[in-house]
Amino acid sequence: MLSVQRMTPFFTTQEDFRLRLVFAYQYFSIIKGGDVFQFIPSEGKEIVVNMKSLQVENLGEVFVFQRGNRFIRLPLYQLLLISDLHMHLTIILEGKMGIEMQEATPEVVLLEAASIIEQLETDNRMRMIDFALETENIKMFNELTEGLR
Repeated sequence: MLSVQRMTPFFTTQEDFRLRLVFAYQYFSIIKGGDVFQFIPSEGKEIVVNMKSLQVENLGEVFVFQRGNRFIRLPLYQLLLISDLHMHLTIILEGKMGIEMQEATPEVVLLEAASIIEQLETDNRMRMIDFALETENIKMFNELTEGLR
């Protein structure tokens, strides 16, 4: 199962009864197997919601996520089935429909900050491992990979 880590529309427009949510780099990310994959707008980049029926209209749109040299391509219908995307869409729609949302508690903010820090540390460790491999520093490589085993 996938979980959505961040889903913030870069741009939203409302045309008649359709709400278009457009996503860009760094505004949409998912977690799969403990790894964070960032959205890249190479194929699909928007979700169209019918505000009357509250149904997603462009279920065939393909979203691509990337982590390093690994890519995940998911049609929107599949992303809705195997992730908690509905919850994030509900929050966005509640905001657009004028329903008052609860403010984030300090605990939620701290958890989100801790998650971001953990991701930054992981990314930095991977860069350091790459550097150790490039410079053929076996000692540094062994020290960095001890925690990964």
